[in-house]
Amino acid sequence: MTWTAHTSAHLPTPAGPYSHVVDTGAIVWTAGFGPQDPATGFVPDGITAQTEQVLDNVEGALRTVGLGLGDVVKATVHLQHLDRDLDAYNDVYAKRFRPPYPVRTTVGSTLAGILVEVDVVAVRPGPAGPVTGS
Repeated sequence: MTWTAHTSAHLPTPAGPYSHVVDTGAIVWTAGFGPQDPATGFVPDGITAQTEQVLDNVEGALRTVGLGLGDVVKATVHLQHLDRDLDAYNDVYAKRFRPPYPVRTTVGSTLAGILVEVDVVAVRPGPAGPVTGS
């Protein structure tokens, strides 16, 4: 299997030696994205604003390979304060993703100065048409 790695100047600069997106042609993986604004590096306050920015970053990463949030089949979510912030996180998530929702793993994690980080796996629609849930 061949794959292509992508890094975009329109996304937050990677904090280490990794790419923003890896594309196999059929399956796409993103790096974990935090809530940094790609243009300024600014991190908004609060879980709601940070979740919006994180999902903007994830969406931007998917756009680099012609996909969007509707192509996501799996999300992994890290929350600094799982018990405190899960409900507010879910409110934003439910507005940005549409049913049938992707599968998701949500864990409490120690994050460096941020409240949320998300990475996703997406599937490129094949010749039979877009991927849809049942």
